[in-house]
Parts: sequence; structure tokens; C-alpha cells
Amino acid sequence: MTALLVITKAPVPGRSKTRLSPPCTPGQAAEIAAAAIGDTLDVVRATPVQRRVVALDGAPGALDLSGCVVVRQVDGDLGTRLAQAFTDAMAGPEGDLPTLLIGMDTPQVFPDLLAASLATLVAAGPGTAVLGVAPDGGWWALGVHSPDGAAVLRDVPMSRADTAVLTRAALEGAGLTVLDLPQLTDIDHFADAVTVAALCPPGSRTRRAVDGVVAGPAGTA
Repeated sequence: MTALLVITKAPVPGRSKTRLSPPCTPGQAAEIAAAAIGDTLDVVRATPVQRRVVALDGAPGALDLSGCVVVRQVDGDLGTRLAQAFTDAMAGPEGDLPTLLIGMDTPQVFPDLLAASLATLVAAGPGTAVLGVAPDGGWWALGVHSPDGAAVLRDVPMSRADTAVLTRAALEGAGLTVLDLPQLTDIDHFADAVTVAALCPPGSRTRRAVDGVVAGPAGTA
């Protein structure tokens, strides 16, 4: 038995994916965020796990959260919110399940990749974690067997070029053996969005949203 945890903000113009601007307007950035969340949740629902949890910051609005348990993000910095999201997600009736956390920044993920990542964590057994790094020095996925394993995130600086290195060191400092997952690019800047969208299926929300900005009239993006 395993679980998937998605941490995300509700897509709101001026608050979501602000580093996409320019070239995106705040509205376009929020549209790309909403598209990435939708594609990510479709993949999560298609992955065979026993529990699916969304740790949400903001009101769900038009987001389709069906099939997922929704928990509210706590106040605090990102590391604190990540650690608490693991605690909340692993408090279900089934008890602590090996849990993989992802954000909404990698909508190019697919069910087999998430299932294989969880299988790696399960096969490695307690006392291990899995970590998927991003080219910018952050990470796109983290899997642990218990909330205690994720508690170290409270002290890890996030959104830095050395976040993945510091996360690995913190996990190892807590006595965990860290196994690597495949590297994936996440959406931070618009160039990343173009790269990621090209890896998504042609009919995906993310590809349509990004292609709409790329194809827009000059000076309006």
C-alpha cells in the first residue's frame, strides 16, 4: 500500500507562477499553473495507489480534486509546509504508508514513473528515502516511509540552487539512505514551461496553455 501527495497553490493571477512574467501576463501565468495542476492530478488519479492527498494553499475554485483527500497547508515557510503536509497526508485510516510527494511543476510525469518511484521506495524498505532532483538544483519528488523522515524539511532552505544537496544531507543526517529518482525539469521560468510542455501529450492542458502564449500576438504575452 502506497500514497501520493501533491502540494500546490490554488491558481490565482498575480500569485501563481509569478516568475513566468514576463513574457506571461499574470492571467496567463495562472492559466499555465491551473493547466499544470490539472494534468498532474490526472496522472495521480491514474497511478495505482491506496491514498491520494492534495495539500492545498487557497480555495479550490474550479480545480478538479476528485479522488483526492484535501488538506490545508499550514502557515510558515515552504520547508515547514512540506513537512506538515507529509504528517497530514500520512494520518489516514490506513496508517503511515510509503508516500511520494510531488508538486504541480512537473506535469510531464506519467503514471508508470510515479508507480516505479514508489516501488523503489517500498523495495528499499524503512530507513530509506527517494529523491528526484531538478536541473536547477531543487527537487521535484521526495518519498519517505514516515512523517519523521520528512520532518528534516523544516530546517532545509528551499528554492535555492543547493536545495536538493541540502535536502539529501538532511535526510542522510537523520539516518536515512537516499536513493535517486530520474531527474525532471520543473516549471519555474517561461523557458522551463516551454521545455516541459514539449514533453507533455499534445492534447494536455499544459501544452495548450504554453503554446497559446508562444503563439500569441507580439507584445501581448
